[in-house]
Amino acid sequence: MIGLVMSERGLMSRVLSPKFGGYLTFGILDATKTSASGQPTLEELLDVYNIRCIGPDTKVLGLIANPVKQSKSPILHNKCLQSVGYNAVYLPLLADDLARFLDTYSSPDFSGFSCSLPFKVDAVHCCHEHDAVAKSIGAINTIVRKSDGKLVGYNTDYIGAISAIEDGIGGLGSKDAAMSPLSGRLIVVVGAGGAAKAIAYGAKKKGARVVVANRTYEKAVTLANAVGGQALRLADLENFRPEEGTILANATSLGMYPNVDGTPVPKKALRFYDVVFDAVYAPKVTRLLREAKEHGVKVVSGVEMFVRQAMGQFEHFTGGIEAPES
Repeated sequence: MIGLVMSERGLMSRVLSPKFGGYLTFGILDATKTSASGQPTLEELLDVYNIRCIGPDTKVLGLIANPVKQSKSPILHNKCLQSVGYNAVYLPLLADDLARFLDTYSSPDFSGFSCSLPFKVDAVHCCHEHDAVAKSIGAINTIVRKSDGKLVGYNTDYIGAISAIEDGIGGLGSKDAAMSPLSGRLIVVVGAGGAAKAIAYGAKKKGARVVVANRTYEKAVTLANAVGGQALRLADLENFRPEEGTILANATSLGMYPNVDGTPVPKKALRFYDVVFDAVYAPKVTRLLREAKEHGVKVVSGVEMFVRQAMGQFEHFTGGIEAPES
């Protein structure tokens, strides 16, 4: 018997069929002519998931998120895995409850996970161990299962976002906060979830002064206090007048596919910033970035953060193998 599970959640059963003894699986020829949701195309099975090379010893990696189908992580990670010849496959993993998911897929074969919205803070409580940075931030975007079954949490978001913002300002990043182009600057972080915590922590570490704006004010206060910053309500940003040289960093999902018309800050308020960064990378040019650019403001796409944080994850997943540069 070959069991192929329906819907988006069942994609893993189709891709992993050869790993668990299935002699065939099902792929469609035309993405516009599906007979059920979650069906991969033949091209995806061959080129993205490299299904011909999946076998019993293949490790399973993946992105745990909700929603997840908009993510480009499977394309990026699988190409990198194939490039270095590492025997693993990376899947999109739709979940409702992170703890239950990790408990269900507890086999050593499921050796590593990326965590995205809305699970980055929940992941802290699901891991047995945390590296110092993840512990300080209070959010995890990378989980590695050790040989003894313990889950270790890491955070690569902070360096991915901060280095992208530094390059956007016009200077290369440095481990020395005094040499960072962020040092002494004011950065307004929109959001108070996992990505916002990473950006606020990283900016503070680089010597920036931090303002946190969030729809739920109490959460903004908690994060602002953790980094010695100031808290605002999200609605306050419409009339907030930042000092010269201020950076705006959106760390919410506003503007993410499919809700591409969303934006955290009204267009008229964007002209007061020097640099606008958006952690959302799907679409590449969000409404926030488009409207900032129309004011002549320098913008930094979330694609920059996405690629950089993924390279850090790749090294954790593979035990230290550097991700290929191209």
